[in-house]
Amino acid sequence: MALACMHTSNRVAATSATTGTHRRCKRCPGWLLSVTVGLGAVVIGSIASAQSSRPARLPHDQPLVIRTAEGQLRPARTAEEWEQRRAEIRRGLEGIMGRLPGEEKRCPLDVRVEEEVDAGTYVRQKLTYQSEPGCRVPAYLLIPKVVREKKGLKVPAALCLHPTDNTIGPGVVVGLGGKANRAYAAELAERGFVTLAPNYPLLAQYQPDLKKLGWESGTLKAVWDNIRGLDLLQSLPYVEGRAFGAIGHSLGGHNSIFTAVWEPRLQVIISSCGFDSFVDYYGGDEKNWQPERGWCQTRYMPKLAQYRGRLTKIPFDFYELIAALAPRHVLVVAPLHDGNFRVDSVRRIVTAARPVFALYGHAERLQAEYPDAGHDFPDAMRQKAYDLLEKVLRTTP
Repeated sequence: MALACMHTSNRVAATSATTGTHRRCKRCPGWLLSVTVGLGAVVIGSIASAQSSRPARLPHDQPLVIRTAEGQLRPARTAEEWEQRRAEIRRGLEGIMGRLPGEEKRCPLDVRVEEEVDAGTYVRQKLTYQSEPGCRVPAYLLIPKVVREKKGLKVPAALCLHPTDNTIGPGVVVGLGGKANRAYAAELAERGFVTLAPNYPLLAQYQPDLKKLGWESGTLKAVWDNIRGLDLLQSLPYVEGRAFGAIGHSLGGHNSIFTAVWEPRLQVIISSCGFDSFVDYYGGDEKNWQPERGWCQTRYMPKLAQYRGRLTKIPFDFYELIAALAPRHVLVVAPLHDGNFRVDSVRRIVTAARPVFALYGHAERLQAEYPDAGHDFPDAMRQKAYDLLEKVLRTTP
């Protein structure tokens, strides 16, 4: 293992205080010992503060690090060891989003089809399903005609989570309007996938009373609606229901990630323009961390406003969320000119998360593409996403 400070551009002369090499960093408060594991560097601790009290939060940008029973910080050496970090990440999520419900909210889906339209190679159903008592989720279900023509045929299915649209919501991803390069639900249906596109809470026609329903965040409500959407897909006789994919752009990009952290049935996760580190979000400008701004909106996570000015204290970050998807198949699309999320931040996140995938023997399953584009989901990137879904979901044993 190589020893080096994370801030490599600021290193000065090295010394050998004990065994190994320690380097002082101009940006760090003491002598730092770090290790390079696989493709990511992990700071183990400060020698000057090695006897300091147990930190309340593990380093947000070092997802490989775990805390031993003695309170020491070190990189996980096995996948089994890293599972404790996964559990800690989920606890952090619960502290901000609220607790994921149990069976008390898993009521009958009571699917009601309101409209069916012939779309060529598939049919498009506009429907609602009951995700919890007292709440019906509007959605589109796209069904390839071949499954109706060939009795007993089963095909793969994917959640297609829409970007921000306050007019037609999921209609964007089924080809009913909005910006170009967003109709991934329709394009996947043309390739023979069953696709479900649920409406995100508090957008377009879907306006659930989150407080009355008992939700602390719109983010977790969306996660639950998506989990119930998978229940719907799994109930369909023509769906191969052992594994599913989730694909989304922008809002749909991080919605896919949040859902997959909780939902193991999602084996392929595709996020286009979906995130950067909270610390880097719009340069860390505090005005974006006011109530009802950015991530602090009711439809996201209002509790995050409490962390304005101390973003590294947020009990989870996308470094950890991407790592928590290991060892599943993940494709991150981060355009070079995305005005919403910084590509350099995404690169750091992917680099830091990949060693966690390596612990499970699948470093290659975390893929990232950096197209020369703005906040978009270009043709070539969507085709790469579809190819990945085909490769994994049509061959899942």
